[in-house]
Amino acid sequence: MTLAAQHAADDVKVELGRRYHFAASHRLHNPGLSDEENSRLYGKCNNPFGHGHNYTLEILVSGKIDAATGMIANLMDLDGFVAREILEPFDHKSLNEDVAAFRGIVPTTENLCIEIFRRLKPFPKAKLERVRVQETSNNSFEYAGENAEGFEG
Repeated sequence: MTLAAQHAADDVKVELGRRYHFAASHRLHNPGLSDEENSRLYGKCNNPFGHGHNYTLEILVSGKIDAATGMIANLMDLDGFVAREILEPFDHKSLNEDVAAFRGIVPTTENLCIEIFRRLKPFPKAKLERVRVQETSNNSFEYAGENAEGFEG
């Protein structure tokens, strides 16, 4: 029995992490609040012209090793799915103006994580465990879905 066949027979679960990059702009502004309150809450991120980030997206998927391929998911399949669902709609776009999901909510990176998770969850070849979005060298956010252990929301 090959090593891959043995792992498949043992139902070994493996996690795969993959990193992607995209650039997008946003303005943190809640239209239900006054301009003064938005300015107080969001500071320079409330600039009427918006501002941009070079985001790093890390995703973690899990699955069982396929006996024939020795993989939990083909990277070409995963990359194509992420390109269609995330990179094409978000890269070099205004989150506020170009992404319909953010027309009704403030495009904070917290909300961006949730939207990315929602879009990637249907990947058919492996289970999406969590997403992590790094906005700056100081700020990163993770989301593991509403049923994640410890999630109260």
